[in-house]
Amino acid sequence: MTEIREAHFVLVHGSCHGAWCWYKVATQLRSEGHRVTALDFAACGINQKPLQEVHSCHDYFEPLLEFMTTLPLDEKVVLVGHSFGGVGLSLAMETFPEKISVAVFVTALMPGPDLSYVTISNEFRPIKGVKQKETEGVVNFTPEALASKLYQLSPTQDLTLATMSVRPHSLQVKSDASESLIVSKEKYGSVHRVYIVADQDMILSEEVQRWMIQLNPPNDVKVIQGSDHMTMVSKPQELSSCLLTIAQHHC
Repeated sequence: MTEIREAHFVLVHGSCHGAWCWYKVATQLRSEGHRVTALDFAACGINQKPLQEVHSCHDYFEPLLEFMTTLPLDEKVVLVGHSFGGVGLSLAMETFPEKISVAVFVTALMPGPDLSYVTISNEFRPIKGVKQKETEGVVNFTPEALASKLYQLSPTQDLTLATMSVRPHSLQVKSDASESLIVSKEKYGSVHRVYIVADQDMILSEEVQRWMIQLNPPNDVKVIQGSDHMTMVSKPQELSSCLLTIAQHHC
């Protein structure tokens, strides 16, 4: 691969997870000489904000929005989002389009100006038993669901890490996204987008991924073969190589 100048990758995790799930990809990208920022969102990973204080999309993705605010005016990042993290990408694209070189949706929800989060939610039917209700309005992945639906093709040590690290997720965040997430062609639409399809995803099926791609076409589509939902741990080398190629084209 042709050498590229240093890129800054910002890694956005999905619901119930944290920055920890990016450890393989972050290591690979840094070993290639690039900067990497992996964030823990509200009440995720080691973020200490109480779940009871997370009421909206802005509350949940506040660490990402604050980080984007601190970027120098002349710096652009490669924004990479996984699963529900695609909502965070969309929010950041609408708010800071001038600070993003390219947004990469890794088997992620991808709302757009003509494809609302509500429409995606109606199409996306979570598999029965994937999450268990902990308390009213709060959900988490069960160990059985992690093993059979998210990490079914991932190394067992990563499954163990997940069972020890996932945290409950507030349903209020998703409810708020249905009402408040609105993106425009002028801002969101000005940012280049790449979608990475995981062909063995049992949470967000390839069919649903390609349905979003059809209704909200990105600038490019790539496919990682043999990837479960957790592409960053089941296929870290392939995902890292894909991200480096994308950065080469856009940075």
